[in-house]
Amino acid sequence: MVAKNVTVIPATISQRTRKSTEARTRRRVAGYARVSTDSDEQFTSYEAQVDYYTQYIKNNPEWEFVKVYTDEGISGTNTKKREGFNQMVADAVSGKIDLIITKSVSRFARNTVDSLTTIRKLKEKGVEVFFEKENIWTFDSKGELLLTIMSSLAQEESRSISENITWGKRKQFADGKVSLPYKQFLGYRKGANGLPEIVPEEAEIVRLIYRMFMEGKSQSYIAKYLMDNDIPSPSGKKTWQVSTVESILTNEKYKGDARLQKTFTTDYLTKKMKVNEGEVPQYYVENSHPAIIDAKAWDMVQGELRRRKESSRRTTSQSPFSGRVFCGDCGEQFGPKVWHSNSQYRRVIWQCNHKFKGEEKCTTPHLTEDALKEYTRQALSFLIENREALIEDGRLIKQALSDHTEIDAELRAVAEEMEVVAGLIEKSIATNAITALDQDEYAKTYESLTERYTTLQKRYTTLTRQREDKQFKADELSGFLFELGELDLLDTEWKDSRFRATVERITVHNDGRLVFTFTNGSEVTVMM
Repeated sequence: MVAKNVTVIPATISQRTRKSTEARTRRRVAGYARVSTDSDEQFTSYEAQVDYYTQYIKNNPEWEFVKVYTDEGISGTNTKKREGFNQMVADAVSGKIDLIITKSVSRFARNTVDSLTTIRKLKEKGVEVFFEKENIWTFDSKGELLLTIMSSLAQEESRSISENITWGKRKQFADGKVSLPYKQFLGYRKGANGLPEIVPEEAEIVRLIYRMFMEGKSQSYIAKYLMDNDIPSPSGKKTWQVSTVESILTNEKYKGDARLQKTFTTDYLTKKMKVNEGEVPQYYVENSHPAIIDAKAWDMVQGELRRRKESSRRTTSQSPFSGRVFCGDCGEQFGPKVWHSNSQYRRVIWQCNHKFKGEEKCTTPHLTEDALKEYTRQALSFLIENREALIEDGRLIKQALSDHTEIDAELRAVAEEMEVVAGLIEKSIATNAITALDQDEYAKTYESLTERYTTLQKRYTTLTRQREDKQFKADELSGFLFELGELDLLDTEWKDSRFRATVERITVHNDGRLVFTFTNGSEVTVMM
């Protein structure tokens, strides 16, 4: 039998670098440096890393220096916002880099999935990564196993850090320490003592927004007014969003209080934020900083916001009658309509918005704005005849509305029970974690407790709303009584503020009756 002749054909391309084994070319090497905070100490570390890797690569004769890619002031738990890191990977994939050197696994990525995905992506393109601290070369046969272990440890470290930060923030909240996003917050800046202090010129803009809203202007109208007058938004932009105006109108910080932990982080890796709907504690701090808006004025704005939303009033019109005149036939609102808009006979009339939309046409008449003002003056003159009795009755009603004794007592009782139930839930979870319990029984107990807590939470919200509504009505009645006291038979001149403070609604009937319902609940009928 003839002996077999086997000739070995040596490899000409490296499995690691995908380059010819015969060509003695220098490896193109890049460094990657990252620090996770903006503090001076970390910045020094950042500068040191850049300088170190620049010299480290240049001093190796077999390496060709590409650059040191950097990220600063960001977290390493995911790679979505790390521009330097992402640019480095893109350059490596496109063939500009053969080797990447970085300090450690934790500097590269603290998310195991991100870390391994990136390493494998680079490996497919013949790009190696060297982790100096752990002495891991990713082309080494043991590299991926070691990398998996080290990345998992780094991820656990990140979770621990995140929990510590969360605990620290919640401790600050529990202590009543308030911090604002000053760059995006109109009216305040960080004071010398670290607490919010008022910026006078910005505070005037906030007061203007509140004043315009209570004068009947809508959020969209206010936003347009601010833009037309070149007033910059909280972020310094020319454009005002309607949502920004509403945010200013609803933020309790403008009355000197602070509700803390309105949002929370649901995942320490993705940093995804969620509105707090009761999943974690909230903290309400009264008088935490100087107020720009008086507390009573702020509460009145909240009441007006709710009233507009509940009644679906259209308040884009500048007219005080917007959202206050209703059709006696169908119950819908009256709205302004322009007749002969392009001629000398142009005029604005008010008629039912659904006059021609239903199967049957509404028969209520239209009115001009001047006519509405005249009929309002007539209705107010009827109030003067019974002014003393109306004022006395109004004071008694206001006293009843301002008495929150029963609601406050129930609020305290509900809050105390919520605290007890929350404690039982925590105790149940802790016991289940360390003791072998029947899981069906545990699930029933847990579900029962959480349902009870949810019911209590809803009751607390309802009671809070009832209290706010009573106070809002009391404040409205105060305005009515003041205007009624100022009224005089010889002085029933038209004032927008007087109309808003006294008239709740006007119902127009098809027989020419206008029924005025006043803030105190009384009614006066005026004939057209």
